[in-house]
Amino acid sequence: MGEASSASTDDDLLLKNFFAEVSEVERDNEVNRILTCFKLNPFEHLNLPFGASPEDIKRQYRKLSLLVHPDKCKHPQAKEAFGALAKAQQLLLDQQERDYILSQVNAAKDELRMKRKKHLRKDTASKIKSLVEEGKYEQMYEQSEEFQQELKLKVREILTEQEWRRRKMQMRISEEQGRLKKDEEEAKEMWKRKREHEEQWEGTREQRVSSWRDFMKSGKKAKKGEIRPPKLKTEDPNKSYVQRPVKRG
Repeated sequence: MGEASSASTDDDLLLKNFFAEVSEVERDNEVNRILTCFKLNPFEHLNLPFGASPEDIKRQYRKLSLLVHPDKCKHPQAKEAFGALAKAQQLLLDQQERDYILSQVNAAKDELRMKRKKHLRKDTASKIKSLVEEGKYEQMYEQSEEFQQELKLKVREILTEQEWRRRKMQMRISEEQGRLKKDEEEAKEMWKRKREHEEQWEGTREQRVSSWRDFMKSGKKAKKGEIRPPKLKTEDPNKSYVQRPVKRG
């Protein structure tokens, strides 16, 4: 317990000394660096390697957040940079988010290794050296600044592709949800109109029945001046024809 407390005190002292030496120009430069970082890679915001531990992440966030804190930094976008650091730390301390980013990092490494193997096939001297040193040659290469820069760019490329796919999928989901909502609203409107029609039909039922009764009553007696249709002759049960008037001499 005493050792942990001592380590914390040492960190505080180091930070205090560090900030005592930091100029306003350095604070402004750090704000600019954070704001120009690739937005999908929180490791870049915190200026950390991909293998950083949760403790490294917390320590680096504390250092950089104090460096660009709006109360200590006069840069007009210090607040924005401070927020970007907070979001980066939150993402990297979330196990699921961190695992996702690291899976993309591993995918980037695999692509670069395949590219490296193709290069070695053409470069005989490098291939022999790689075989002789039994993998140490490749390990040294992956620790080099050249490889780390290539890895950084490849991770950017892969994260960008994944984000684009995610947005396209989200767009399709939104379009489908919009279509389903429209169909649902049209169905509701159709049932509403049908229900209103049925209610109107039921509401005029008594009126229709009354009109029919009146019609049936009035049909039994011809009104004065009304012309009735001619009667059909019934002498021949197999024929139906209209009886015509007979002229009498």
